[in-house]
Amino acid sequence: MPETEPLLSAAGLSRTFGAVKAVDDVSFTLPEGGSLGIVGGSGSGKTTTARIVVGLERADTGEVRVRGRARPARAGGRAQRLARAREVQMVFQDPYLSLDPRTSVERVLRETLRLHFPDRDPEPRIRELLDQVGLGTRAADALPRQLSGGQRQRVAIARALAVEPAVLVLDEAVAALDVSVQAQILNLLAEIRERTPIGYLFITHDLGVVRCVTDEVLVMHRGRVVEAGATSEVLAAPHHPYTRLLLDSVPRPGWNPDGIAAARLELSSPQAHPHTGG
Repeated sequence: MPETEPLLSAAGLSRTFGAVKAVDDVSFTLPEGGSLGIVGGSGSGKTTTARIVVGLERADTGEVRVRGRARPARAGGRAQRLARAREVQMVFQDPYLSLDPRTSVERVLRETLRLHFPDRDPEPRIRELLDQVGLGTRAADALPRQLSGGQRQRVAIARALAVEPAVLVLDEAVAALDVSVQAQILNLLAEIRERTPIGYLFITHDLGVVRCVTDEVLVMHRGRVVEAGATSEVLAAPHHPYTRLLLDSVPRPGWNPDGIAAARLELSSPQAHPHTGG
């Protein structure tokens, strides 16, 4: 039998800003219904990689494909732009900034549905989406300022799901939330994944999130993938010093912040990474 094309694939992605190679030959695949984490500290290149996948940044070299079809760097007409948006959607860290403060939850979803599916009655889908993200119709008339951070993030997720994307990219999507609310959102995402074929690309610095919600993980450092594999295996027996440093940086009994700071300084020195600039 022929091999099934991955839901999402990236091959040889590179992006340079001035003298800094923000993304350096990054490749990965995400299967249908899969969940892939890209983890690394600030400046590792993980968010730039995500923005290339979504189309908010252009790669200098490399290619992104969805179900085997290349995603063009620029979509042409309106129909192409909408079709491209339906392939990959992104949920950002701060939902308040991504929602219009003057627009109610119901109107946010209605406008999204009318834009992408103008021939459909939006009402049943609005109710379905609100129920799917655990808000219910009681939140339909609320403005963003009347919602908690967790509720706003649920609205952002509902808006992304409204276009029925193949891939949902979550860029530090629970980082700004309290731990208990983080757990609620992660449980919500797990439930959605069980009911739909959607694939998740999690961009995060939080190894706890990676451990909970991903099947595979890439570890990025200074623009490059330094380790990749099944999440359970990478976190249980990391091979690269930077992956070990990330794990050692999680506070626990016997934690040595001074030793971690020294190891981080050593890893960030140009001598340790002569192939990158800046």
